Formats: sequence, structure tokens, C-alpha cells
Amino acid sequence: MKKLYRYITKSFLGTFVLTFFIVVFIWVMQFVWLYVDDLVGKGLEFKIIAELLFYTSITAIPMSLPLALLLALLMCFGNLGEHYELVAMKASGISMWRAMRPLFNFALILSVLAFFISNSLIPIATLKWRTLLTDIQRQKLAFNIKEGVFYKDIENYVIFVDRKGKDGSHIYGVKIYDHTDHNGCTKVIAADSGMMSMSPNQRSIIFTLYNGHNYTDLTPDNYKEKRPFERMSFKQEQLKFSLASFDMTRSSEDMYKSYQQMMNIRQLSTALDSLEIRYSDKQQAFNEGFTRRWANYNSTKNDTSCVNMAADTSRRLRWPLLDLYEGEARSAILATAMGSAQNAKDNITFNKLDLGTQTENINKHRKEWHKKFTLSIACLIFFFIGAPLGSIIRKGGLGLPVVVSVLFFVVYYIISTIGERMAVFGDLNMFVGVWLSSIVLAPVGLFLTFKATTDAALFDGDSWKKFFQRLFKKKRKPEVEIPT
Repeated sequence: MKKLYRYITKSFLGTFVLTFFIVVFIWVMQFVWLYVDDLVGKGLEFKIIAELLFYTSITAIPMSLPLALLLALLMCFGNLGEHYELVAMKASGISMWRAMRPLFNFALILSVLAFFISNSLIPIATLKWRTLLTDIQRQKLAFNIKEGVFYKDIENYVIFVDRKGKDGSHIYGVKIYDHTDHNGCTKVIAADSGMMSMSPNQRSIIFTLYNGHNYTDLTPDNYKEKRPFERMSFKQEQLKFSLASFDMTRSSEDMYKSYQQMMNIRQLSTALDSLEIRYSDKQQAFNEGFTRRWANYNSTKNDTSCVNMAADTSRRLRWPLLDLYEGEARSAILATAMGSAQNAKDNITFNKLDLGTQTENINKHRKEWHKKFTLSIACLIFFFIGAPLGSIIRKGGLGLPVVVSVLFFVVYYIISTIGERMAVFGDLNMFVGVWLSSIVLAPVGLFLTFKATTDAALFDGDSWKKFFQRLFKKKRKPEVEIPT
């Protein structure tokens, strides 16, 4: 048995590792395609790009691990069935469950490892990935002046080049607008030609200009005075611009630490307690405020000063009460009532939106708390789907197993996404919403395992035909003999 277990495990592990890295690579390429505009043309170091892709590959584990496990199991048991090795095992008295036992132990270990990855590794990788991507998105494009376009990426300067030489260094028709004084466009440098070069330390760009002029508006302290104009000519002038603003600055990770995706179970539990206490305090404050306003209304309504005219026996109270008032008094009462009603409506609308936002935030934290466990359960569910289904279809390679695994994974992903969104917006219970995909696919896995272990012909058309015939077969009425 040890040799058999070693053989099954060896044939599975190679396929699992290969498919896992292939799936991770596909997810990383999808990320690169999505953010290619933020990565290209900024002169990023290879170390920065490699770090970003590394963190991205870690965040792809929750999607890649179940799919890779399902595909590897389908291929492994499909190959065993295709080459009649499973038949030989059963002929030797080895049941299907005993053949699945070593990989079931592997799936258990993998599910425990998946929990620690989801709880500890994924939040850290997500935090670093999000922070680094934000820094890259804020990074300016690499220094690249184009012909006939005003270049504004150098701080306090605008550069215009009419034409560039074939070597990319010589420039013609140069205009440089200096805004370092923050006093408008008062300094302009114009030159017939020039040359661009980098400083030895690659930290500055040097412009060597030829045959040009410096134009300066001398702005006086009193704007009513005349504005003298200064012009200086030069045959050669050298300008140096710092490229420090093009360096990528690393932001602090504290700006994203409060997001629920960057928390582990302990942090999520603490955050949930704080959010629920804040929600209760907000709801209690709103209820007390509403009750206090109603009490003030009742006290005002019972105020005798408001109905002094009722003391006059010649006038009686009539309904509606507004008939007791005329002119400006009636208009003032109506304006006050409408203002109070509008204020009450605005207060209710604001508190409703605020409480709804807080509820959604609490639901997002609860969803992330549950998702720390879904990856582990998904690995076990896909084991009970992949292993028996591979032995039933008896097809190895990358053909049918890939189609079947992708189909099951798409169903799992769609159900999971729909359930989580409905749970976040309060349309579904949080536990049901997050675990909906597992609830749907778990019976499928148990059914396939039962069929595989009992050698049932799942894809045999004749057996299903007989099953439905027995199911819908009408009971014949017994024939009654008529006595002669």
C-alpha cells in the first residue's frame, strides 16, 4: 500500500504544482493587462516591478489554489482511469476510497495551510500591493519631451520644443517658461537650438541652449506703476533641471491598514466590536433626539400663551386651528411648520444614509471574517468533486479535465460573488451569502464521491434511461377475472 500511495501522490504532486503556477501566472498576466497604463513609460526599476508582481501573485492564491487542486485531481484520477490502473486496484481489492486516502490527507493539510495563508499572508500582501500600486500610479512618466507639445512635468517649468534631432538629444525652437517666482509667466527663455544631456549622477537634466534670449517682466510692488521689460541675448546658456520629482516615493502603509481586506481575524473582530458600538451609539442618539423634539413639540402645543385668544368668550376654537389666525400670523405659523417638517425630513434622510453606510461597512467586515475560512472549505469541496469525477470520466491530459474544472470553478465563483454582494447589501443573511457556493457544491461533491465509491455508471445513458423508466413507470392495475 505504501508503494501505491507513493505512486498516486507522486503522479498528483507534479501536476498540482505545474497547474498551480500556471493559474497564478494567468492571474498575474491579467493584473498586468489591467494596469499596464500605470506601469509603462515611468522608468520603474526592475526591483519595483518584481516586488509588485510578487505581492500580486500572493493575492492570487485564494483564486488559484482551489482551481489548481481541482484540475490536478481530475487529471490524476483521469489518467489512472484511462490507463485502467483504477480497474487493477479494484480487482486487487483496493476500494476507491482507499485510493483517494493519500490525496485526502494532502487536501486536509492544504486546507489548514490555506487558512493560515488567508488569515496571515494575504492581508500583508494585499496591504503592500495596494500601497505600492498607489505609489506607482502617482509616479510621473519618465522624462520625455515630445515635439510640438508643452511639457509640464518638471515642477515650476514649462518646456516647448519645436523639433528634435534624429539622435533625440539635439533640439530646435526651444522655449522655456519659468514659473519659479509664482508670479505668472514673467520669465521666458527662447533659443534657436540646444542639446539635452544627463548629469553624471543621473539626477538632473542639463539643457545647453544656443543663440537665444531671456525675456523678463520686472513686476513692481505697486501694480499701478509701469511694468518695465528686460531682454538679454546669449550665444550659449546652460540650464540644469532637477529630476528629483521623478523619483518614486514610498508611502506609509498606515493609510490602508484600516481596510477590511488588510486585517486578520483578530483585527477584524476588534474592528467589528468598535463599529457595532459606534452604530448603536449613533442609533441611540438619533432615537433620543427624535424623542426630545417630540417632547418639545408637546410642551409647545400645551403652552397657554399660544391660545390666549381662546380666553375671549366671543371666539370659540374651531377646526382646523389655522382658521383662528389670519394674515401674517397664519403665514408665520405655516412657514414654521413647513421648516420644522423639512428639518425633520432632512435629519431622518441623513441619519438613514449614515446608518446604511455604517451597516454596509459592518457587513463588509463580517464578509471578510467569514472569507478567512471559505478557502479551506473550498479545497475540501473541490477534492470531493475532482477525485471522484476524474475516476468517472476516465480522461487525462489537458482536454476534458480543463473544461470540467473551469466550468465548476466558474459556477463556484459566480455563486460566491452573487452571495457575497447580496449579503453586504443586506438582501441575504451573511452566513448564507458567504457560504452559498460551498452550500451548493458540497452536495455535488458528496454525490460524486458516492457514485465513484459504489462504481455507479454516472455517464452511462442506458442506466439513466432505466432509472427514469422505473421512476415514471405507471403501476398497472391488476386484471380482474370475470366469472363465466
